[in-house]
Amino acid sequence: MKRWLLACALLAAPVAAWAKVNLATAPIGRMDLPWWHKQFEQSLAEGRAQPDARIVWLGDSITYYWQRHGGHGYDDVRPVWEQYYAPYGALDFGFIGDTTASLIWRLDHGQVAGLHPQLAIILIGANNFGRVHWDAAMTVPGIEAVVSGVHHRLPGAHILLLGVLPSIRSAWVDEQTVATNAALARHYGGSAVVTFMDVGDVLERNGKADASLYVDPRLTPPEPALHPDAQGMRLIAEAIAPVVARYVK
Repeated sequence: MKRWLLACALLAAPVAAWAKVNLATAPIGRMDLPWWHKQFEQSLAEGRAQPDARIVWLGDSITYYWQRHGGHGYDDVRPVWEQYYAPYGALDFGFIGDTTASLIWRLDHGQVAGLHPQLAIILIGANNFGRVHWDAAMTVPGIEAVVSGVHHRLPGAHILLLGVLPSIRSAWVDEQTVATNAALARHYGGSAVVTFMDVGDVLERNGKADASLYVDPRLTPPEPALHPDAQGMRLIAEAIAPVVARYVK
């Protein structure tokens, strides 16, 4: 009987250990997706080609949108990038659909290797509240793991951490966004290495996300507001411009 109980305990141990893992803090690559694999390899090549980039943006599809030329005016975001970040030889490492876990994987696999930026700007977390449904309790440590990974690999860079932006998806997402940003503001409030900024208010009207500043509701068919349009991205760039000027020469 004792042997049987011991065997059960040993078999259960790995399951118990696995259950304690916060997936938002675990490196999870997406190399099984051909387009993601191609984009990751391309990002490594861009880093090698621009080792003196003074700014590096790291994030998901919202960051990726800096390169968007939609052809409708409202979704032509690239000119904003050209005005605010191209003069610094900035690199845009935004990957569609990425969570904190996939950004951690990218950092672990050389995303910023060989770079020496003065400023690293991080915007991540929106997809944690999407399909994977990771709440604030999981997401905050995930974002902190990203920040730690960036600081470890880019010790000479100041880190500008942006709060998760407001969206129009669900009341649950709104709650997790507010909780996440509040926790990050507390955690990094006195940091000399990290500047935390919640710039979401520039995308809001009466305390709620302003759908007129997002691309998604104007798609066919319309989708929930998640990606700021050209004006929304310009408002973000203007809001963080003083921090950029302070740390990038």
